[in-house]
Amino acid sequence: MRLTEALHQLNDKPLLMGILNVTPDSFSDGGHFIHKETILRQLDKMNQSGVNIVDIGGESTRPGADPVPLAVELERVLPVVEWVKTHTDAYISVDTYKTEVMAEAIQLGVDMINDVNALQAPGAVELLAKHSIAVCLMHKQGQPKDMQQAPNYSGSVIDDVKNFLLQKAEYCIDKGVLAENIMIDPGFGFGKRLAHNIELFEGLEDLAALPYPLLVGVSRKSMIGDILGGVAVEERMIGSVAAAILATLKGAKILRVHDVKETSEALKVVLSLI
Repeated sequence: MRLTEALHQLNDKPLLMGILNVTPDSFSDGGHFIHKETILRQLDKMNQSGVNIVDIGGESTRPGADPVPLAVELERVLPVVEWVKTHTDAYISVDTYKTEVMAEAIQLGVDMINDVNALQAPGAVELLAKHSIAVCLMHKQGQPKDMQQAPNYSGSVIDDVKNFLLQKAEYCIDKGVLAENIMIDPGFGFGKRLAHNIELFEGLEDLAALPYPLLVGVSRKSMIGDILGGVAVEERMIGSVAAAILATLKGAKILRVHDVKETSEALKVVLSLI
């Protein structure tokens, strides 16, 4: 079954997207998964935990991160796509905003493009219009290098984010991307301070009511650390799982997480008891 079909047949249980950052500088697991052996061990853990989608990223988009040259990102990502294809039955996503990386990944048979830039790079929309695979459009304000320096919203954060995502989705559809292939991500932490993130989370039901499956990614992010009083990244697992469960109850269809096993077990308990 294609990923887009699976998304539209969901009931209460969301799909779990396991994060696989093959970067030296990602905020949580940078440098952990840059060798084939460690990557395959992590895939084994994800498989045993019931992962549905593996999201491969070759460039950190954490606040303050510098852009990565195209050749470096391709060198990081493409071999990993090949390894993942032979090591899991899960759907494969590539987390990139570069059209050239999207094109190479699509040629390798990935199921999804996860774009923090909402297909705004030259040629990205046209590429996805030619290939019927899932695509996630994310909201962000600014660029990773400076997005947290002075984020500003003229009115309601939820309204700004909703309007942006609707406009981008409609533009993509006008250019030939199938509506059924589009999902949306409000972009927690991307040009948003804690108050913005909290307001956005409180309004998730509004985004879940839109005609596109909602992806939520708050795993180990600074908003979790801030809510818990400034705890370090490695101490944010429980808070991240709690937020993922709440996002599910608010209508999220995909949860992008580092801790697949813990999130899966919490989901099983909560959805069995509500």
